[in-house]
Amino acid sequence: MCPNLFVYGTLLSRFDSPFTRILAAEAELLGPAYLRGRLYQVTPRYPGLILSKDPGDVALGEVFRMRDPDVLLALLDDYEGCAPRSPKPFEYARVLTSAACDNGRSIEVWSYVYRLPVKEEDLIASGSYAPRLSM
Repeated sequence: MCPNLFVYGTLLSRFDSPFTRILAAEAELLGPAYLRGRLYQVTPRYPGLILSKDPGDVALGEVFRMRDPDVLLALLDDYEGCAPRSPKPFEYARVLTSAACDNGRSIEVWSYVYRLPVKEEDLIASGSYAPRLSM
């Protein structure tokens, strides 16, 4: 199983939550990365990623190398609402894709992709998630 995880929202290392602490304990931060995609502010509390083939669409995030991908991904699937017992329809799906690291190297990663409709006015044009101050 691929041991790498690309995060772009509330799991970024600059945030502090129970799940960011689990991720920090169970995975090594490899550093900044990006992939072809668009970020949307799907709720005031978190973003969603839509993958893209357009080279102009860049979603910024970080790559982690998980020590035990099976265990950590099961926890994260639950967090992201796409575990087998999660209510349907799932907001997110875990997909295998590729990201580019700061050194230009391409790396295979798991990432959580948003599955529901988005509004273009909710596009995060910078490609970098920052939470809205008014929640």
